[in-house]
Amino acid sequence: MKRIWAPAGAGLLAAIGILVATRRRQGPVPTRMRLPLGTNGGAGTEIAPKVVLLGPWGRTQTNVYLVRDSSSWVMVDSGWGSDGPRIQAAVRSLLGPDLVPTAILLTHAHPDHGGSARELAEAWGCPVYVHPAELPIATGDFAAMTRLAGPLDRWLILPLMRAIGDRRREATLARSSLAGVVHALGPGGVIPGVEDWEWIHTPGHTPGHVAYIRASDRVVLSGDALVTLEVNTMAGILRQRQGLSGPPWYTTWDQGAAISSISRIAGLEPTVLGGGHGLPLTGTGTAAVVRAFAERTRRPPR
Repeated sequence: MKRIWAPAGAGLLAAIGILVATRRRQGPVPTRMRLPLGTNGGAGTEIAPKVVLLGPWGRTQTNVYLVRDSSSWVMVDSGWGSDGPRIQAAVRSLLGPDLVPTAILLTHAHPDHGGSARELAEAWGCPVYVHPAELPIATGDFAAMTRLAGPLDRWLILPLMRAIGDRRREATLARSSLAGVVHALGPGGVIPGVEDWEWIHTPGHTPGHVAYIRASDRVVLSGDALVTLEVNTMAGILRQRQGLSGPPWYTTWDQGAAISSISRIAGLEPTVLGGGHGLPLTGTGTAAVVRAFAERTRRPPR
């Protein structure tokens, strides 16, 4: 989902409803998910050793993760632009007044995941990292957004952005740009300054989408490549129903690549799956549930 969608207002939800209603579901979602006991009632909820969930927040159950590396704390994703103050409050409550994350790692640059990244990076004096293929979106390149658009972008958002005129569009994109604070992740899964985690490329939702994995215990933070909220049915969105889903198809750049990325995540055999939306999936059956979902997703629709 992109920050520039905001002018659509109530029409955005209606448009999503129409799109979802005309799309067949990928298949049944798991019904025996093992989720953490209770949601975040305070500053955060530990879903695995040294992995704290901030959220889920809002209608889309958006998640932010605070991760302890061997030498520092880093944050994975940054929520919407309006989430900055409560993220800073949660970090102060958890880490104290003198300790802040040393980096912000984005799974992708949509504004429900990178919306507060600039504010937080400037407040904490830390860099933001994305996959190199994500840099054009992160820096507000309208030509790249047009070229890499998903269905809802093509049918609603891009026409709106063209309608407001070049000057206003460029000003809007400049306000949401991460230029000056964002950096490209290096090759080989290495994350600068982070020893315990690595990134893997999981394109589809966006060209530069990544997931983050701690190989020692196979904790996977999957962003929107694989979520635990039913985002591909209208009832699931409205009722905030928990269940594995691929990325929202109406905001996804390449469906074939997205399906391949789900299979790649399943191949990691995750013990914990923290998606970009919904309560994380935990417990001894996590890998089997994710593998079964990936197998169903690979099957062609009837």
